[in-house]
Amino acid sequence: MNKQTYTIGFLSLTALILIFANLMTPLRVQADFAAKDRDYQAITARQQVGDEVLYILDSRSGQMAAFNYDPSRKSLVLRAVKPVQDAFAGAVPPAR
Repeated sequence: MNKQTYTIGFLSLTALILIFANLMTPLRVQADFAAKDRDYQAITARQQVGDEVLYILDSRSGQMAAFNYDPSRKSLVLRAVKPVQDAFAGAVPPAR
């Protein structure tokens, strides 16, 4: 075995490690995700460029809360709590 064989083996091993590391990267969190239970729904959405909001809907009371992440506090901040019907207040009813 010569120096060239060791170099090829080392580069092949490095390539396998990099491929494995690339496959094991965690999935990124994305907006447009929803989770539903009997009483609550959690929905993420993009609010502005680079800003996302978490909506939590209470099916029993009909209330919806909006949360944003505040990087300075490193926590979720409650932005508003309103009835779900307020979201559809200006909607035009469908034609019959």
